[in-house]
Amino acid sequence: MTQIEAARKGIVTEEMKIVAKEEGLREEDLLAEIAVGRVVIPANINHKILKPCGIGKGLRTKTNANVGTSTTYTLIDEVLEKTKIALEAKVDAIMDLSTGGNINECRRKVLANSPVPVGTVPIYQSIVEAQEKYDALVKMTADDLFKVIEIQAKDGVDFITVHSGVTLEVINRLREEGRLTDIVSRGGSFLTGWMLHNEKENPLYEQFDRLLDIARLYDVTLSLGDGLRPGCLADATDRAQISELIILGELVDRAREAGVQVMVEGPGHVPLNQIEANILLEKRICHEAPFYVLGPLVTDVAPGYDHITAAIGGALAAAAGADFLCYVTPAEHLGLPTLNDVREGVISARIAAHAADLAKGLTKAWKWDREMARARKALNWERQLELALDPEKARQYYKKRNNENEVACSMCGEYCAMRLVEKYLNNTDDK
Repeated sequence: MTQIEAARKGIVTEEMKIVAKEEGLREEDLLAEIAVGRVVIPANINHKILKPCGIGKGLRTKTNANVGTSTTYTLIDEVLEKTKIALEAKVDAIMDLSTGGNINECRRKVLANSPVPVGTVPIYQSIVEAQEKYDALVKMTADDLFKVIEIQAKDGVDFITVHSGVTLEVINRLREEGRLTDIVSRGGSFLTGWMLHNEKENPLYEQFDRLLDIARLYDVTLSLGDGLRPGCLADATDRAQISELIILGELVDRAREAGVQVMVEGPGHVPLNQIEANILLEKRICHEAPFYVLGPLVTDVAPGYDHITAAIGGALAAAAGADFLCYVTPAEHLGLPTLNDVREGVISARIAAHAADLAKGLTKAWKWDREMARARKALNWERQLELALDPEKARQYYKKRNNENEVACSMCGEYCAMRLVEKYLNNTDDK
């Protein structure tokens, strides 16, 4: 039984109990949101998740970190180290996007080492295997693709990105529209090449019921990928993107009717003034399905700093209603991230998520900030370091530039505003 089916029967699962407690919600209120699909809990029946998370309306904004091999870097140990670092940085979910080496082994090891939900993009493995088997990715068959999906579902993958909205009709719209960067989604590009070469419809759309059967059997949450997400600001919110979104909205309805949990993925590169409109469109067209966004990146000209451009966009998107932020690292557009890039990406995404939660008025978020404010007022440095979103980095900076015997920090020293105001406003002795 899937989480959504259990909720519709009034059954509170163990995962629901954990999520309700973590979110500070009544179980019956959470159950009601899951039952209608506004909240999902990715939790494959074959993956024992110690830290399940709810994604959707009224909940804390969640974050995801991407890891995986490539054709250039195939070391599984490095993938596991990145997973460990992301988890230490308190990410809510991990995606294994491997395209090189032993993909099955890598995924299984990530699953075994992850107490949080794990996602994948099955088309990646399908294309890699087709290239090896047929010496041409376009020779992949629908059965090849669905075989990989079922293997990954059996392994315990909790959510999968499937580009079911990339159809022949949408590709024709893309041709008519014209784009500066065409298609930047790897999954979307693979399927587009396959469809145009074979002159066939996307099997993930044409055989969507087959996909639903697998997802329901293992309670795999479908993450409907945005294969036509804009790859630059000039392509944002165009007709091709919206055409795909309309199809995804229809597929959300079909998934919910089948008892399958579903969320929707969003852009991409979006200018600041279009972010809120993109969120509102998804929520309206997809009947408030949880929204999972990559960034959005608010400028195209900051390679090396795209964790910052994504955090700016992510904060705005989540404040407007996005539910799940996929991290972007400083290495985005440049290469595979290093271990430190992974940490920077997670922390940046978490900052954006927390800023949005404050804007949403979530009680736990405001409580955290108030505790920090009280610690600063009291010049309680140890408490400030404990409360920091990244305690490790905060402690490094504090120790590097301060004398432990000083009450104030080296920024202001004896002219500390907190000390001066406390002394004269409250008429206390200067200590």
